[in-house]
Amino acid sequence: MSETQAQPRTHTMRTVRLQRRLDAQPYRVYRAWSSPDALTTWFPDAVEGSLAVRARSTLVFPSRRVWWDVLAAEPESHFRFSWPWSDSDDLVTTVDVTVAPRGYGSLVTVEDGPFDISRPDVLDAYAECLAGWGEALANLRAVMDFSVDLRRYRSG
Repeated sequence: MSETQAQPRTHTMRTVRLQRRLDAQPYRVYRAWSSPDALTTWFPDAVEGSLAVRARSTLVFPSRRVWWDVLAAEPESHFRFSWPWSDSDDLVTTVDVTVAPRGYGSLVTVEDGPFDISRPDVLDAYAECLAGWGEALANLRAVMDFSVDLRRYRSG
């Protein structure tokens, strides 16, 4: 190949994007993300700190603690935060949560990234992100639509 020919370009940056329809109204779904009391009904076991814009809080899960920096909050429609995917904080992603009215309920969209999957450790984090948000959104729907917390049934 001559020096003037372009090398094939590889696209290694990925973002996880999931959507779920919920029977709950947008104000309830938005509150499930933006209120520490509501967030703990479906995601972490506890929240230490505030979920106000420019605040850093800590989410407490059974096996780890994770910081959250709230970047934006638009009532009933959008919540944005950053958080680490590694203990050393060398992989920090931004999560955009969008809530939109759909029929009598809501459509929630979660986008988390970017992940440079050319790095093996980041590829693992990307896979964990896909599985983790899938599980979390299933529990959000269970709590919002059926008043059932699926975390009670987790093994371990």
